[in-house]
Order: sequence, then structure tokens, then C-alpha cells
Amino acid sequence: MPYIGKSPVSGGFHKLGNLTASATATYALTLNGAAYYPETANQLLVSLNGVIQAPQDSFTVSGSNLVFDSALTSNDSIDFVVALGDVLGVGSVTDGTITTAKIGNGAVTDAKIAAMASSKLTGALPAIDGSALTGVGSNIKEQLAMLCDGQNYTVSSGTYTAANVTATQDFTTSYADLTGSTIAYTPPSGTTMVRYQFIFNYVYVDSYGLAHFKFFIDSDEVTKVRTTLGANSGPQWMQSLEYFIPIGGSADTATGRQASWTSSKTLKIQVREYTSGNEAKAHGLFHWDGVGNAQFIIPKIVITALG
Repeated sequence: MPYIGKSPVSGGFHKLGNLTASATATYALTLNGAAYYPETANQLLVSLNGVIQAPQDSFTVSGSNLVFDSALTSNDSIDFVVALGDVLGVGSVTDGTITTAKIGNGAVTDAKIAAMASSKLTGALPAIDGSALTGVGSNIKEQLAMLCDGQNYTVSSGTYTAANVTATQDFTTSYADLTGSTIAYTPPSGTTMVRYQFIFNYVYVDSYGLAHFKFFIDSDEVTKVRTTLGANSGPQWMQSLEYFIPIGGSADTATGRQASWTSSKTLKIQVREYTSGNEAKAHGLFHWDGVGNAQFIIPKIVITALG
């Protein structure tokens, strides 16, 4: 582009190391003690015996060597060699001249970053509930997993104290809360489904233990998820009862759907045996290690918030 007055000059200009003439045509070029490799003879300004030499005619370059068209003698004087760089062209940018301000925002992509020292990875990480993460391949917002041991368990939505279950529970013909199954829970913002899971051991008292289980959200029974467990001839096994609670849309007590869920709701299971002749109980075993050896088995509860 045109300029008023003297045009600006850009390029790397260096006076190269002194050269002493001798009975040879070839001389090693150096800059600050290191070999210097000019791109072409045309970028060198060479003075010999007080006369500026014509590049390509009087001298050429080969790698880091200056080659005169004929051998010199010790009586000659190589006055100076100046490397002009690429005047008015970018070419190879001079070392140490690019500043942060010259790099456009977002110009350095991941593909241009070969590696990064761990010491550079500083600062706050995204929220542990994943709210600041995208594209991580999971819709789990948080998962609360607890032993029913009376201890505190902390997730992003808060700290929850597990029920402290220390003994088996004999069922009766009246409904009662299944010990360990009760929890007051508030899901994190953005949750669209809550999965409630209660894991416990089911064991017979009579040979045909038979029991009914129903699930509650606060005082409302979710009637469409009722279930009955039982088997003949001394049943005993580890049982997982799972319930899914959608959030959004029209509330439906029968399915458990909630229109919204922004405060604590109490989730629990109630249980009764079929008749007094079909007795069963929770959290135990009757047989272990080849003998009749009653055992207490601690129950577990898992709450998963999806979104």
C-alpha cells in the first residue's frame, strides 16, 4: 500500500560475525556464535575491500556458508556481512517478536497444542454435579448411594443422613415402613427423573414367605408400582426394589409423576406379609457356610437424579 513520506521497514536485520580473508572462497557465517543460514544470497550485504559485492555474481550461499566467486588471499579484507532478512515481507518471524496482543482471540485451537505442563492446569474445576460440563456422555446429575448405617452422605444437593438399621425386621399382617427405606430428598436443579432403589435381603419365616410392598412419595402411595414377593420352600435372596419418578408435565399420583420438585419429598416403602401363615422378614439370612446360621445383612439405598 502507498505511504506518505518514508515507507516503514520490516524485517530481521543482523550484522553477522567478522570474517577473516584467507586463501579460500568459502567462509562460515555466524550470528551470536551460532551458524547462520540465509535463505538466499540476495538477502546479504557483503563488503569486500571496501566494495559492495553483487549477490549471485560475486558470491553465493550454500547452507551457512558464504562462497565468493573465486578464492581470496590474506591481503583481502571482508569488511562486513549484513543479513537483511525479508524486507517488507513476513517470511520467518524474528524470534521473540510475537506478543499475546498479536494473537487473535480463539486463534489457537486444540490441534495446535501439542502438550501442556500439569503446572499450567490451575483454577476452579466445574461443579462436581456436572452442571458446568457439556457433552460428557451421561445424563446423571448426581447419585446418592448409602449404607443404612446412620452416617452422613454428601452430594451436590446436600448432606443426607442414612437410617441406622441394625437388626432384621419381621413383617406382620399390617403395613409398616420397611426399615432403612425412608429418605427425604431434594434433587438438583434441572432433574427430569429420579430413580429410587432399595436393596435388602428377603428371607422366609414360614416355608412359604409371602409379602406385599408399596411405594410412597410423601403421604401418597404410587399405586401402579405395587409388588408382591414370595416363593415356596424357604425363600431367601437379596432383593432390589426400584421406582422411577418423572418430573415435569401433569402430576399423577398413581404413577408417581411430579409436576415439579424443588423442595424435600419423603420417599419410602411399606410392607406387610400376606397372612400370618406366610411370614417373612427383611435384612437377614437363615443359612450360611453350610449350616443354619442366622445373619443380619445391612440394607442399601441408591438415589439417582437424571436430567
